Amino acid sequence: MKQQYDRTSRIIGEKGIDKLGKSRVLVFGVGGVGSYVCEGLARAGIGALTIVDKDVVDITNINRQIPALHSTIGRSKTEVMAQRIKDIDPDCQVEAKELFFMPGGEPDDIDFASYDYVVDAVDTVTAKINIIERAREAGVPVISSMGTGNKLDGSAFRITTIEKTKVCPLAKVMRKELKKRGIQGVKVLYSEEEPKSTGGSISFVPSVAGLLIAGEVVREILDTEGK
Repeated sequence: MKQQYDRTSRIIGEKGIDKLGKSRVLVFGVGGVGSYVCEGLARAGIGALTIVDKDVVDITNINRQIPALHSTIGRSKTEVMAQRIKDIDPDCQVEAKELFFMPGGEPDDIDFASYDYVVDAVDTVTAKINIIERAREAGVPVISSMGTGNKLDGSAFRITTIEKTKVCPLAKVMRKELKKRGIQGVKVLYSEEEPKSTGGSISFVPSVAGLLIAGEVVREILDTEGK
């Protein structure tokens, strides 16, 4: 066991460290939520991460996204995040895919079934549904992030199934669309805070969401028999 995971092993044991090190997680979106998902997973010791995003760093991302710095403006978010993950754990197998994931969009060679967990941290409803459908077809657990913008209270986040969500406008749309497709029981993170009508965001809200999702993924992997 590597020394950097000494403190983690005191909580989950060496067997837990070994299990995380053998796990593969697929993360869609490395923005405000997704970048913190990746950060939490990498520091927990996940052995392989595939990160998918086609966006580049913009100056307006600096207030909430890990890859966003004045020195990285204009660079690929997946490239910056992949370098950071390798700096956290050089042994982590990181694959960065500069891809805008949409049904009927750019061709992709992503084998969902080869992963232990899928994280949806994208903004587009069509893409979110496609990610969930692909994960379900592959029999892989998936968690989907609902809206984190226009909020100030990071303590209002909850993790539950889509049917039990409330308040969140994005969750309302997703409930309707998933129900139309006969998809039930999808695990999501959502906020019970009434959204502000500002179109804005702040540093400490998406980050909380991302770390909560990372924690849920790690706990589920540790609780899963077999892989």
